[in-house]
Amino acid sequence: MAIQILTDSSCDLTLEQFSELDIQIAPLTVHLDGQDYEDGVTIQAKTVYDAMRQGKAPKTSQISPQTFKEIFTSHAKENKPLVYIAFSSQLSGTYQTAKMMEQEVKEEYPDAPIHVIDTKCASLGQGLVVLHAAKLAKQGASVDEVVNAVKYQSEHMEHIFTVDDLEYLKRGGRISKAQAFVGTLLKVKPLLHVDDGNLVPLEKIRGSKKVLSRMLELMEERGLDLTNQTIGISHGDDLERAEQLSKMIQDKFNVSENQIVIEMVGSVIGAHSGPGTIALFFSNKPKPN
Repeated sequence: MAIQILTDSSCDLTLEQFSELDIQIAPLTVHLDGQDYEDGVTIQAKTVYDAMRQGKAPKTSQISPQTFKEIFTSHAKENKPLVYIAFSSQLSGTYQTAKMMEQEVKEEYPDAPIHVIDTKCASLGQGLVVLHAAKLAKQGASVDEVVNAVKYQSEHMEHIFTVDDLEYLKRGGRISKAQAFVGTLLKVKPLLHVDDGNLVPLEKIRGSKKVLSRMLELMEERGLDLTNQTIGISHGDDLERAEQLSKMIQDKFNVSENQIVIEMVGSVIGAHSGPGTIALFFSNKPKPN
């Protein structure tokens, strides 16, 4: 029986990708101007970024328990294998909610082939894991093969990113008010990465021009077999810089353009990272297919 891949909207993939690879999507919620919106469904990232540029502060919330219960129950009744590839448990309560609902559904359907996996990834880092799993499922891989691949890909996914304005990280509690003030004053651009699912400051770069070059240096240090993997770049409504980074990667590592996936950072993560974010995702140990 075909395996259904389920993920949430924080993976920052497109509706076309979901459709093409038969990926089921559960959207997180964005709160803006007193209204609730489904990320990627009833609100698009561009709207959120434009609102942030106007000084508004959108909020986000996780997927409801009822949503997961309905999805899991429908698959359990049909005994259809489901693999849910979740947003990092360190950045959202969505994974924990899904695990609770998995346990609840399995009380009634103990043999339900439902698998909930914490990627400890975010944005297109999570998205690359989802794409890989969906392609395996399409090729007829077993549930164990898909689950093991998701865990392996997640464990070896590197996230390196920078933000254009420290104010947004301050609002989200990632840095202090003083750090944001001093950083903005000195025109410091922070580089961050994801360590065991958490956002962790890596270093500070003086001047935005140096940031992309430093991202490439870190890619060279951490990446492995870059010509034989899919590389992700996501951006906070700054396609020009994302394409600039893509060209730099192609030139430096002899990577072909079709190996690089460029997507906009979605509403949920963008609400915390802000316009101008640039993020780079690659594997530090790609596994041969």
